[in-house]
Amino acid sequence: MSYSIIIIFFLAVAISVLFTLLVRYLAKKFDFVDRPGPERKIHIFETPLLGGLAIFLAFFIMLYLLRGQLLSGELEPRHWLGFFLGAIVLMFGGALDDKLNLKPSRQIIFPILAIIAVIAGGVQIEKITNPFGGYLYLGLASAPLIALWLLGMMYTTKLLDGLDGLVTGVTAIGAFIIFLFTMTTRYYQPDVGIAALVLSAACLGFLAFNWHPASIFLGEGGSLFLGYALGVLAIISGGKIAVALLVMGVPILDVFWTIIRRTSAGINPFKFSDRKHLHFRLMDLGLGQRKTVLIFYLFSAVFGLSALFLQSVGKVYALGILVVIMIAIVVGFSYLDKRSTLTPLEKSNSNDIRNI
Repeated sequence: MSYSIIIIFFLAVAISVLFTLLVRYLAKKFDFVDRPGPERKIHIFETPLLGGLAIFLAFFIMLYLLRGQLLSGELEPRHWLGFFLGAIVLMFGGALDDKLNLKPSRQIIFPILAIIAVIAGGVQIEKITNPFGGYLYLGLASAPLIALWLLGMMYTTKLLDGLDGLVTGVTAIGAFIIFLFTMTTRYYQPDVGIAALVLSAACLGFLAFNWHPASIFLGEGGSLFLGYALGVLAIISGGKIAVALLVMGVPILDVFWTIIRRTSAGINPFKFSDRKHLHFRLMDLGLGQRKTVLIFYLFSAVFGLSALFLQSVGKVYALGILVVIMIAIVVGFSYLDKRSTLTPLEKSNSNDIRNI
């Protein structure tokens, strides 16, 4: 089994590399490129988009080749078909947005259609673990929870996609942790585990070209697809949403803070962009792209791997620690912002007060 897993992993990496080279060529040929412009764009050269298409193709081609293993568990063809159709919708809508720069009110149509495809395919959350014992059975609440979860995951990876290799690497880590989780004796689901491993490998193949300085970007469809794929895998792996929450904890909390910050300023959080996301703020401190990205990788790996060893209550505590860390970061940057707006005289007076 371990031998075949190694073959699957490296085959997926190789296919992803080949498709990345092809997609990069086609993106340049048909002018799907991201040009330097507003301050939020930090690259200085025209860079091909549509990179998510390479991951999408590598992922689903491998799943088709491995369809016998994917249907060896409780999942049925309709579950995988709904997953696939939703991904197609995202890639199509993302390509349109990369080319036409759609308004946010039109961009959201495609994530919603992707969610409908997943639910129509029969994917559901039957129950969730109660941290204090037993289970909570969802019933009719399953569909709304799936919609909220997938929409949150997609927009988290969409908004996180600001630095080279950030979303791709975090997704690779998250998918690999789901693979490890579903291959343990207690949660054994080899069908979902293989799919998660393939997603991780496809991301790593693309990351070779997406690492700073990137020669190709995910594009709108790719950034949405990775959050969507990770979100669906978390659901079909027995509702292990807590695992994905721990992996994506810092980016998710950053999105929450962004929504609160922009709303309190009287700005529509989904129609406005800025450089106050955590990854931009860390980079502006002088860390640079690579170190900033590695910090996010570290958070995702440490908290994600902790899920392998924690029970339900322990995962709640781990999520609480993430919240505390994020609050500390927000307070710290708020203090720096306040200091930066002070006049030299005010700064001098502030220093004098502290020295009393």
